[in-house]
Amino acid sequence: MIAEFWTEWGADITQALWETILMTAIPLAISIVVGLPLGILLVMTRKGGQAENRAFYSIANAIINVIRSIPFIILLFLLIPVTRFVAGTTIGVEGVILPLVVYTAPYIARLMESALLEVNKGVIEAYESMGIPTIKIIWSVIVREARSTIILGLTIATIGLIGATAMAGLVGAGGLGDLAYQYGHLRFEPVVMYVVIIVLIVLVQAMQTVGNIWARNLRKD
Repeated sequence: MIAEFWTEWGADITQALWETILMTAIPLAISIVVGLPLGILLVMTRKGGQAENRAFYSIANAIINVIRSIPFIILLFLLIPVTRFVAGTTIGVEGVILPLVVYTAPYIARLMESALLEVNKGVIEAYESMGIPTIKIIWSVIVREARSTIILGLTIATIGLIGATAMAGLVGAGGLGDLAYQYGHLRFEPVVMYVVIIVLIVLVQAMQTVGNIWARNLRKD
């Protein structure tokens, strides 16, 4: 029975899994590039920060809160004109990268801000008193001290991103979500849906385990 199922659906499941991995990895990489510096800027420009700037902080904080308030499925439809202009398509992996980045980057920025704020201020003040440049303190002290928490935050963001890719399947983005919707729901193939759920559970558990081990090892260094 399993062999027959895999013969019929194996290629589709493998393709859908690969698309899900692409829809997770590419937006995650872009979101980290955007979110990590933004999180650092939020910490630096907030009241009492090394580069306090209330105007910048208020605007950035408000934008992040607004974007995070919009459910991904609504954001996906809201960005269709922009996605079509930027990517030239609104379907497939290419058509969902932009919405996923817009959805994930502010979330990562907020996670980074929280992680960096946990660093002991006494440690920062000690390095500042030695005349070490602010930029060096940020990367060599603050980020280093918070790296374990940052990894745990990125793990949470990655898992949330995997969930978003599943929702993206509703608009033909491909991936496991699309496979479950098109075949498991619309074509009444419940076994396909169950297998997709199992694959997603395994994928999420694997990501969480890797993130926990990585963070634990960094904490020991």
